[in-house]
Amino acid sequence: VFRQILLIGGSNPIEDVEKFKTQGANIVIATPGRLEDMFRRKADGLDLATAVKSLDVLVLDEADRLLDMGFEVSLNTILGYLPKQRRTGLFSATQTQELEKLVRAGLRNPVRITVKEKGVAASSVQKTPARLSNYYTVILFKGDIVCIFCAYIAHSLIKLNTPSISSFVHRCGRTARIGNQGNALVFLLPMEESYVNFLSINQKCPLQLYPPVKDVVDVLPKLKAMALGDRAMFEKGMKAFVSCVQAYAKHECSLIFRIKDLDFAALARGFALLRLPKMPELRGKTFPDFKQEAINTDSIRFKDKNREKQRQKWLADLKEKETPLKKNFIKNKAWSKQKNKKERKKKKASKRKLDEESDVDNEDLNELLNDTRLLKKLKKGKISEEDFDKHLSSAGSSRPKPAEVDSSDGDGE
Repeated sequence: VFRQILLIGGSNPIEDVEKFKTQGANIVIATPGRLEDMFRRKADGLDLATAVKSLDVLVLDEADRLLDMGFEVSLNTILGYLPKQRRTGLFSATQTQELEKLVRAGLRNPVRITVKEKGVAASSVQKTPARLSNYYTVILFKGDIVCIFCAYIAHSLIKLNTPSISSFVHRCGRTARIGNQGNALVFLLPMEESYVNFLSINQKCPLQLYPPVKDVVDVLPKLKAMALGDRAMFEKGMKAFVSCVQAYAKHECSLIFRIKDLDFAALARGFALLRLPKMPELRGKTFPDFKQEAINTDSIRFKDKNREKQRQKWLADLKEKETPLKKNFIKNKAWSKQKNKKERKKKKASKRKLDEESDVDNEDLNELLNDTRLLKKLKKGKISEEDFDKHLSSAGSSRPKPAEVDSSDGDGE
């Protein structure tokens, strides 16, 4: 009896360790990140490196996507634990340069097996299936609506957001399988048409211009009505807009897909938004061409009663946690200014205290200062000792004599 175990992110790794230790497994199905983590669980009693010494077959499915998602380091780590003598199957819908590197690093004496369709010659130029037709169309902003059309065709792939270069080829390869004819259509703005030549040269993926469609029906009023009637539709439109903008902000072909050239107002109208979302890319910008609906969007309810009940509960909990902000908020002064102010107050207080405690009047203090000045002049030789004594004697004679206190008993004797 063959036992299998599933090791993926989101589950408790300790439980996975215990399950593997108690039950074992003949077939391990795992994501790269969790499998790499299991190899490092020796401290938890799992010696997976020893257990896989008898490994016979390794299968890497969707290998191009594994590399595109950033698992190259994890894959190399895992391959380092596995025995060299094994059979390895590497499956991919597309052939990329990164995939070729993995083949050279992880496979010994590789044999390439290409699945060909009957009656269709293999192409050494195009990387996507031979029965797949890749199209592009340019969308134009006209007036208050964006002319975007989506027609459902069997075995077709329609892409509004242009993915990364490697993802583009992979996603196109999702169609035109098992002998079926496939179509892929990507929407581009007028300033993005250079992407067509870029794909043709860089990824060997030629695109044909899709013929323009006439008499396009304006469905935006219906979409807005749906958003007003169901919060689920309202939120989907907002999320789609945010996803589209962030795709531009993070696109690896930023020279072609430039976010600064994006017409946010027209894009928002195309998504039938009732208002613009709060996001970093829109901060500090104004959009006079976008007219926000005169409605409080918080009042839009879910058609699904359970979802609406959960939302109302969440709003009630949020209201209880809110604390009123102080209206008369005064910004703190700079620390250096506060320190200087404190020092000045301290000096004034010290001086006031000295003045209060001192029993020397101002006249005596002035005489003391004059005597000090005379002494300095004497030391510097500016006056003689005779002059010094004369000044002191004259100053002393001009001073008022202290009052005599009568200590008698008051009988006049």
